[in-house]
Amino acid sequence: MTLPSVLAHLRAHGVEPNKALGQNFITDLNITDKIVLFAGPLPGHTVIEIGPGPGGLSRSILEHRPEQLVVVEQDQTLTNLLEEIKGYHSNFSVYFADALKTDVTALGPAPRKIIANLPYNIATPLMLRWLEKWHSDPHSFSSLTLMFQKEVVDRLIAKPRSKAYGRLSVMVQWICEVEAKFHLPPHVFLPPPKVTSTVAHFVRRPHADGTFKHMEKVVAAAFSQRRKTLKKAMRNNFPDIENVLNKIGIAPTARAEELSVAQFTQLAGALE
Repeated sequence: MTLPSVLAHLRAHGVEPNKALGQNFITDLNITDKIVLFAGPLPGHTVIEIGPGPGGLSRSILEHRPEQLVVVEQDQTLTNLLEEIKGYHSNFSVYFADALKTDVTALGPAPRKIIANLPYNIATPLMLRWLEKWHSDPHSFSSLTLMFQKEVVDRLIAKPRSKAYGRLSVMVQWICEVEAKFHLPPHVFLPPPKVTSTVAHFVRRPHADGTFKHMEKVVAAAFSQRRKTLKKAMRNNFPDIENVLNKIGIAPTARAEELSVAQFTQLAGALE
């Protein structure tokens, strides 16, 4: 006896995607298999998935034999459906909670990987929370394989002097190497979103000097008034900014979008 298709399983339980929770389900296992392949080998790992919905991605993860898969789901209407999947896989467990209030590192031992089709309405704050954790503890995760709106991934991987380059680009690239893997058109989701989606893979850099909160403060100040020079945009938060910039060889008349991640790291260190 085997599980029905993802779509048939949804229909059997009378479950509909919840717009308020940002649910857009993937029911094609060929696509979910492709996502999991980009996460690399799973044996020996705790894998954490956020918002499993009807469990399409969960099924593909389980086929790759992780030590355990823990899914975090807020929608209680999916209880019976997910419990049925659990009946076929002893290494599958369901944690009903708000992911934004959950310390995912407490759900299973390292090494850990997160693989998720994130609800778009909470994707960025979730990612930043995990990156802050990863920065303070390099062993928190082995990698993250996450799906976002394409425009978010464009910002994550943007380079200096480009329109998409901003606070998010700097904070993420300071901690991680990020690679956009592939795009998914709206029609592969149920219901189709109004945007193209992109799967991105994150691997932590060996070093990310400084504290997360301080780096965040420096980057936020620099980009707070994007069209202004650094000395004007940052002087309210850092009164000595012009002297500091001169000391480290960055022109006070430069704008935030002109600085590389390495220069932001240098600037944050000089301002500590």
